Amino acid sequence: MKRHLFFIALLLFTHYLLTGQQITKADLIFLTPEWEGERYPDGRPKVPDDVLERMKLVTLEEAWAVLRGDNFTNQYEEGWMTINPDSVLVGRALTATFMPGRPDVHRVIDKKGHEEDGRIKSQNSWPIDLLIPGDVYVADQFGAHVDGPTIGDNLGNSIYAKSGNGIVYNGAIRDIDGLKEIGGFTSFFRSYHPSHHLNSPDVRGRLNTTLVGINTPTRIGNVMVMPGDVVLGRDGGVIFIPPHLAEKVVTTSEIVRLRDMFGHQRLREQKYTAGQIDTRWSDEIEKDFSQWLNDHIDELPVPKEQVQAYLEKRTW
Repeated sequence: MKRHLFFIALLLFTHYLLTGQQITKADLIFLTPEWEGERYPDGRPKVPDDVLERMKLVTLEEAWAVLRGDNFTNQYEEGWMTINPDSVLVGRALTATFMPGRPDVHRVIDKKGHEEDGRIKSQNSWPIDLLIPGDVYVADQFGAHVDGPTIGDNLGNSIYAKSGNGIVYNGAIRDIDGLKEIGGFTSFFRSYHPSHHLNSPDVRGRLNTTLVGINTPTRIGNVMVMPGDVVLGRDGGVIFIPPHLAEKVVTTSEIVRLRDMFGHQRLREQKYTAGQIDTRWSDEIEKDFSQWLNDHIDELPVPKEQVQAYLEKRTW
């Protein structure tokens, strides 16, 4: 049965890569079976806004530990250049996949996009037209560098206007000074080059990119990224969180954050030793922690309702 499902998924993926189409809602639901929450009309999982807001305080280490514990071991990618490196990028992935340009394939995708799907302008703008607030544009441009950039300050402004977010871009960008002027455009990309991509073959037949998939599974480095994955980019790295694990990641992070606050305070007060705090806590320390949460519930950097929910699950 598993082998059968694998081949179905492979056929679906290949179909959309070969036609440059946006994936159907039914197929995206099929490929994201563990998400049981709300979805967008296109089928993408819609992780709640409050979870995304809480995700902004999660560290890469905290997210990685949760994903690894659930056997998602290929979700982190590093080696990026950044815009606004001190900021945090959080949002729902809208994906695009490009391949090295091939004129015959490019022409039929162009024709279908313009005549059948009603798309306008060049292929690199098609995924951007679909962005909505809270999205992160995640594009695999196979690391294209010279004559590769499909994003400059014009498309950057459009991306930010539509999504309020930046990009994770496996390729080169251009107009970097203009992109830096977009205050909230926190972005991760592979390289910078002043050239630009070619929308169609030039006089020498050169064509450097062809769009082969919108909102399909895509690859960013060693990660398979699914549409609707939660993107967490910070401190030079990006982790892609499957939607069904997003709330677990933020809840775990919040608990760790609270326990660290409590532990540090008690160490400064010299109530416990470092050895006691660094190992599994005794029942006495756990009870002290619960009382500390109750006493400081209005002062903690975690939503009050989340602290209350955590306390309700405790046995002391």
